[in-house]
Amino acid sequence: MARALYIHWPFCIRKCPYCDFNSHVRQDVDQARWAASMLADLRHEADIAGGEPLESVFFGGGTPSLMPPETVAALLAEAERLWGFAPGIEITLEANPSSVEAANFAALAQAGVNRVSLGIQSLREESLQFLGRLHNVGEALDAVETAQTNFDRVSIDLIYARPGQTEDAWHEELSQALALGTDHMSLYQLTIEPNTRFATDVRLGAFDPLADDPAADLFALTRALTAEAGLPAYEISNHARIGQESRHNLAYWRYRDYFGIGPGAHGRRGGTATLRHKKPENWLAAVENGGDGIKEARDLGLREQASEALLMGLRLAEGLDLGELSGRFSIAQRDLIAPEKLRLYSDLGLVRQDGSRITVTDSGMPLLDGLLAELVPEALVSA
Repeated sequence: MARALYIHWPFCIRKCPYCDFNSHVRQDVDQARWAASMLADLRHEADIAGGEPLESVFFGGGTPSLMPPETVAALLAEAERLWGFAPGIEITLEANPSSVEAANFAALAQAGVNRVSLGIQSLREESLQFLGRLHNVGEALDAVETAQTNFDRVSIDLIYARPGQTEDAWHEELSQALALGTDHMSLYQLTIEPNTRFATDVRLGAFDPLADDPAADLFALTRALTAEAGLPAYEISNHARIGQESRHNLAYWRYRDYFGIGPGAHGRRGGTATLRHKKPENWLAAVENGGDGIKEARDLGLREQASEALLMGLRLAEGLDLGELSGRFSIAQRDLIAPEKLRLYSDLGLVRQDGSRITVTDSGMPLLDGLLAELVPEALVSA
């Protein structure tokens, strides 16, 4: 069974206006103090859930490419000592494509990182400015080339369905991105999240989000172009060459155990949900005073675990097997999915059932949030 480790580095040079992740801008970071606390939080987690080797490690943020490479190396060496690494372990680090961060790529690869996820976000200068990014298109292209030189696997992130974006414009931009030859792409529609600067801008009338119908057209175009290029969608927003899917993210979506350390990190281990303190200073104080950054560790009932597994698994092109979930959580198949809703949406071509396997079709994926609310019984969600 896949076991994954997530390490959260919360610091950024600047907060992007669309971002609702746990990221913070700090003028000074005591690197030695943070490295020591990260290692302590890591050891605490291993004391509780050590044993089987890790199959993936993911450094997320924030901007983990701002971490000193020696800190990355120390964390990986300690994780390997504590858990052991499975053969062919996937070790991913998120990075921004600025020239300063790209200069660290060789050192990060030497530290053990073998996969990088680049936050390109756009290949258009005006869109990068709108999105609050600090890099330009030239730096983005240079960073992809540098990453491909230093890492075995490279993924890029792009944000589309931007205000006023047309199908022709997105076709041209996505085609340019596909020509870069990366083996994985995360392609996200711009979403206006609460408590972000973009949410304030929309409320004040600074811009209007793209309407649902043209956004759906861009979603369909995205699927068509990536499939034609050999990077089909394996999850609602993620596309990869066969065999190059993110094994770390698949652990989440297949609802396997993962351990989360660092500010705001979530984890799932042995039916327990863990949450670290979110504010960097609170997390740091908790680790230094008590040996770990955990704010909450809560046991999940089987029905709540089943609902989470359903909500995650139906994001995947492979869908999920109700028989496997039934055995795993000791819940009858008929109680996992609302049967009348399943028949309705199967008849409408939005969901497909093949024996006990359930998948959301290409037609259903743009409506995924609504489908999940209908298909997953309220008795499970509210368990």
